[in-house]
Amino acid sequence: MNSCPGPSAPSSHLTSRRQFLERAGGGFGMAALASLLKQDSLLGNEVTHHASRITNPLAPQVTHFAPRAKRVIFLFMSGGPSHVDLFEPKPELVRLAGQPIPESFGSFKTRRNVAKNKLLPSLRPYRAHGQCGMEISDWLPHIASCADDICLLRGCHGDSVTHPESVYMMNTGSILMGKPSLGAWAAYGLGTENQNMPAFVVMPDPAGWVKGGAPAWGNGFLPAAYQGTVLRGGASPILHLNTPDGISAAQQQATVGLINQLNREGLAPNEQDSELAARISAYELAFRMQSHAHEVVNVGGESAATRKLYGLDKPVTAEFGLRCLLARRMVERGVRFVQVYCGDTNGWDGHSKMDENHSRLAAQSDLPVAGLLKDLKSRGMLDDTLVVWGGEFGRMPMSEGPDGRDHNPHGFAMWLAGGGAKGGTVIGATDEVGLRAAVDKTHVHDVHATMLHLMGFDHERLTFRHGGREERLTDVAGNVIERALA
Repeated sequence: MNSCPGPSAPSSHLTSRRQFLERAGGGFGMAALASLLKQDSLLGNEVTHHASRITNPLAPQVTHFAPRAKRVIFLFMSGGPSHVDLFEPKPELVRLAGQPIPESFGSFKTRRNVAKNKLLPSLRPYRAHGQCGMEISDWLPHIASCADDICLLRGCHGDSVTHPESVYMMNTGSILMGKPSLGAWAAYGLGTENQNMPAFVVMPDPAGWVKGGAPAWGNGFLPAAYQGTVLRGGASPILHLNTPDGISAAQQQATVGLINQLNREGLAPNEQDSELAARISAYELAFRMQSHAHEVVNVGGESAATRKLYGLDKPVTAEFGLRCLLARRMVERGVRFVQVYCGDTNGWDGHSKMDENHSRLAAQSDLPVAGLLKDLKSRGMLDDTLVVWGGEFGRMPMSEGPDGRDHNPHGFAMWLAGGGAKGGTVIGATDEVGLRAAVDKTHVHDVHATMLHLMGFDHERLTFRHGGREERLTDVAGNVIERALA
């Protein structure tokens, strides 16, 4: 696997080819090598990234090619929203309602062995929207009004039928815990445009964290500086941000300075990328945030029209709407990746009472999501802000019990908007009843490869050396979804 000639991390244990030549061949050999590397446009990027990461791991970085998306907002629908009820009409599912799934769809087993359960039709009618005529469920009338900005992926599929593993898959590219998250890779690759704010911010649903928990936004084997900073609701959205009572800003700065001075003395040579170096950077960032983060999370200066656009004037939408508004304020101020979770620990997990479950969560999220898209567009930010909507998987076309649906990783829907994604486009489809991805199938690795491409990265070259291997978000798979590119 080729290592990244742009964003890369020097190993603290291995001697690079350049270091070897420098030590063994002297200045003439290095001069010749530098000339060759410069001709191939490799020297500048690598030196720039190495030097900037030593002094500041979140310094702005150079991408492989010009990015379409300078920032990302990932709206994560925790629990698994039903694609056949929201984004993919299935006339055959309606026709066969109440019957067992035909044998022609192949044998399979679900977690609860409900393969013999009856087919359950879509719970809401579909209508065509926008100039593109995209069919979207009546459950999401506000998102439907943005159809011409949406690139809808109807043929998605993943690798696990359980929540934690699928949450990790969607967030880290692996069903195994401990890999770097999407946001961590974005922070590592891009750095931040605002040195007073983190590069990666996460806003969990205050009613309950996603199944799988904090590893979904962790840094994995990347340096700790790239993990997600959690923003909570309430008076203290970032824990321990306020200066302690009785301590002046000058005293706080002196304390942080002394701690970091002592920490730097403990750094061994070539250890700039260690956990200790990351902690030094984190302390310095936390001190700067004490002066700047309060302004970011204070929405009091937003107009009444903007607050209404996000649904802050309605009890059902106010909480999620506030987090969507904060996401816009974050990316507006240079945060590279913001992830906003919708749904408590169970969220969209409609094993029973699907109608009640999806009605509640659609009402909570539909207006704020549409408000976010419209607000970004009106500010001229949608062109270079990628918005992603999706959960960890979809739901089965058969019923579970009388009125629910089980997990379905074999076929589900996601969508992209802005940031170079091709609006008004539908790509792929599940089979006639919505069971499996069947047309223009899109694996989670393909979605990740496409997101990185829009951010200016070749997903095969954005790597980090770990355990003697050049690791990447998409492992050894993934293809850019060319039809999704504007």
